[in-house]
Amino acid sequence: MWSRSHSVTTKTVTKEQMWNLFADVNNWHIWDTGIEYAKLEGNFEKGNHFLLRPKGGPDVKVELLEVVENKRFLDVTKFPLAKMYDEHLFEETPDGLKITNIITVKGILGFLWVKLVAQKIVDALPADVQGQIKAASKI
Repeated sequence: MWSRSHSVTTKTVTKEQMWNLFADVNNWHIWDTGIEYAKLEGNFEKGNHFLLRPKGGPDVKVELLEVVENKRFLDVTKFPLAKMYDEHLFEETPDGLKITNIITVKGILGFLWVKLVAQKIVDALPADVQGQIKAASKI
């Protein structure tokens, strides 16, 4: 198993603003420059899934495994012989909202998917989270 996390604490946005940003999957392409589109039919809830197309890549099916409004959500992307989990946490602290993102890869070919996908996502997290905060502050 391989896992990496990134956290930021900010007073710029609320957990509700961050939640609303992520729950509106069909508009992710507006603030996420790394994707062409994301499409969710139905509600942002456990058991549902959405399609996401990274720029220059194929469509990827992402399943919502856990969804706790304004607090956290966990999704999974299935690759051949590996799975990548992406957990988003929104925690109120005395210093502001703590935003944490945890990427975990499990499976026999996990090492390959870390190299092809997960490490690039992790490397982009600091800039991506700042972009998410900026976009959420306008909600």
